[in-house]
Amino acid sequence: MTLLRLAPADIAIIVLYFAMVLGIGFYLKRRSAGASDFFFAGRSMTAWVAGLSFVAANLGSLELLGWSASAYQYGLLATHWYWMGAIPAMLFLGLVMMPFYYVSKTHSVPGYLKLRYGEGARLLSAISFAVMTVLMSGINMYSMAIVMKVILGWDIRFSILVSTATVGVYVALGGLQSAIFNEVLQFVLIWAGTLLIPILGLIEAGGWKGMLAKIAARFPGEDYTHIWSNMGSAAANPMGVHWTGIVFGLGLIGAFGYWTTDFLVVQRVMAARDLRSARMAPVIGAAFKMLVPFVVILPGLLGRAVLPMKLMGETQALATGGHSYNEVMPLIMARYLGPGLLGLGVTALIAGFMSGMAGNVSAFATVWTYDIYRPVLRKNADDAHYLRMGRWCTVVGLLLSIGAAWAVMQFASIMDYVQALFGFFIIPLFGTVILGMTWKRATPAGGFWGLLAGTLASILLWLWVRLDPTALASVTLSANAKPMAENLYRFIWSWLACVAVTVAVSLVTTPKPLAELQGLVYGTTEIPSERDVPLYKRPIFWAAAVGLGFVVLNLLFW
Repeated sequence: MTLLRLAPADIAIIVLYFAMVLGIGFYLKRRSAGASDFFFAGRSMTAWVAGLSFVAANLGSLELLGWSASAYQYGLLATHWYWMGAIPAMLFLGLVMMPFYYVSKTHSVPGYLKLRYGEGARLLSAISFAVMTVLMSGINMYSMAIVMKVILGWDIRFSILVSTATVGVYVALGGLQSAIFNEVLQFVLIWAGTLLIPILGLIEAGGWKGMLAKIAARFPGEDYTHIWSNMGSAAANPMGVHWTGIVFGLGLIGAFGYWTTDFLVVQRVMAARDLRSARMAPVIGAAFKMLVPFVVILPGLLGRAVLPMKLMGETQALATGGHSYNEVMPLIMARYLGPGLLGLGVTALIAGFMSGMAGNVSAFATVWTYDIYRPVLRKNADDAHYLRMGRWCTVVGLLLSIGAAWAVMQFASIMDYVQALFGFFIIPLFGTVILGMTWKRATPAGGFWGLLAGTLASILLWLWVRLDPTALASVTLSANAKPMAENLYRFIWSWLACVAVTVAVSLVTTPKPLAELQGLVYGTTEIPSERDVPLYKRPIFWAAAVGLGFVVLNLLFW
């Protein structure tokens, strides 16, 4: 069933968008003459461009569709993934971790592991990350094709091929520069295309208080409108998660793992033109991240208040012919956006997809070329050779992503698939990186075996719950837990496994000499001073302002 019909004006807006992103790719090809330009954007991005790209790389179709669906399903609790699950970690990246990434002049997170631990840890993390980016790119590709099929009735193969070809052209031509500039464009388009939805929805619902009253009347006995007051027990909230899962599993491990060690987003900050810009970019990104729930979470809440039908889970919807949670955003778009505006809204969804996919493809090309191909297969080639490899790798990554997209169709829940991937590849990596930056005694053997142990622990816990659903209570330490809680507590256990094995192995093996840790570990690294910079220009000043906003928002929606 097709939910929306496009007028000629809507089609014109979509065609214009595709022409713009391709134009950017062809224009920036002239500025990507060397490998440094292609893979690292020449380290020339301003703090604002890097910061907006930093956020936009995470604002794909999965975010727009998936978290509006989660907001309908869980209420305001979904906001935790934007506030608790992002802001502290983004500020930590800017203030604490970027000096090490930037001062060491590393090209990637695996590149930092090479400097800190050696080739073994670098290669393990690079292979894991390359696999994850291909799978994530496939998820973005598949989810967007499904959206276009459901919303517009487009053939799923046509949707995949057109969008994939567009991303492939502009990333292969302009590399990271093209991806970053298009992500900034896509960030603006996402806001332009979706901003009217919450505004018109709140007007119809009678404002914020009117919306809350409608939700309470339609769904009595369920608390969808608070983020902390119902977290005292897993049974007291729609998500079935205790506050410890949110604070430790999401806030301190999941978020820090993603925002500080996932090369897809860190790569954007590394492209900044100097250290101050590199530190400011995550702070700027955090400020915008606090506002994203307005266009992602609020439409899901409005669905609870104003949609005439009650949405169901995917399986129930298929069985009954009804609408699923995943269709809340297109249903709300159909309700509020007319000709022209609807084209802008659909363009926002396409932009979100292409932003997420381009981020994965450009990160895959960099990690494959510099962390797998160069050290293992071709160590001493010239710059032009690695540039050609990066461009061909973009094409190969897209073809692998198409295969991954078809594989995703075999899974009942895309969001469960995404959380599993993060748990396998990103969460253990954070344990390895943070120990490497803060503990001089961590050894190369400890880094490698700790990372491997954390990855295997996450995979085994995931398999245990899939094979024996009763194991959910053991993993989450709660008989009332729901599937989302399993992801958060699996993050905790796999991170602890990584840290425990890293510490244990490091204590019985030989560490690197202090001279080899210069620029890599706190206590051996001289961080450039900002004494001569006015307070209002320092990253820590603006990070404090963003942190204060974060605290105020959590108290307002307690």
